[in-house]
Amino acid sequence: QVQLVESGGGLVQAGGSLRLSCVVSGRTFSRYTMGWFRQAPGKEREFVAAISWIAGRTYYPDSVKGRVTISRDNAKNTLYLQMNSLKPEDTAVYSCAAGRVVSVLRSDEYDYWGQRTQVTVSS
Repeated sequence: QVQLVESGGGLVQAGGSLRLSCVVSGRTFSRYTMGWFRQAPGKEREFVAAISWIAGRTYYPDSVKGRVTISRDNAKNTLYLQMNSLKPEDTAVYSCAAGRVVSVLRSDEYDYWGQRTQVTVSS
């Protein structure tokens, strides 16, 4: 059984920064593609970032590119999401996910999910 536990969410003013963490336990973390998704009230789940387990290739949608950095520390079984220049529209519940995925953008390809953490950006 794989468990993912997020932390680091909170309330921040627009223009501020937050770093989310996701600790993975139970399986070989380094073999999974890891991703971050978010969901705002009344909206569908949105892809935020992903990092592959081979070569650590990263993926971002245009909505966050340049403001968000995903990284992983395989020795610590931890995934990170550094978010800078936050905007009110970044307000959402954020989830980390793990899986052996083909398309990193597709949430239904991830096998394991964390319990989510709230990020609120005030204007």
